[in-house]
Amino acid sequence: MEIKRNSEIREIKGFEGSKIKKYFYPENTKNGIRFSIAYFTLEPGKRTLLHKLESSEVYFILEGIGILKINEELCKVQKDDCVYVQSMEEQLIENTGEIDLKFLCIVDPAWKEENDIILE
Repeated sequence: MEIKRNSEIREIKGFEGSKIKKYFYPENTKNGIRFSIAYFTLEPGKRTLLHKLESSEVYFILEGIGILKINEELCKVQKDDCVYVQSMEEQLIENTGEIDLKFLCIVDPAWKEENDIILE
């Protein structure tokens, strides 16, 4: 068993003004997992860059409200929503609320910078 404690995980800044905590990644996990889980915080009015991944991704919304754009489809998201995004689909998420939008991103296979294609 391996436990990751939020208070012990270093927060990094994302390109788009988000804050990211990398919970489980192959390189920081003893048991050699193939997926990754990261905790994102996005301030009100902010959005991620339009991008696509070579991996599939699941967004799990923990707090707040926003819009998730997948290809040309817009989807309102809020606490407890879970959305699956297939590999190579164009995507971005925007915080449309008045509090921080907090969500988990589960990526399989694990997120790698070289597999994240920025489109803007």
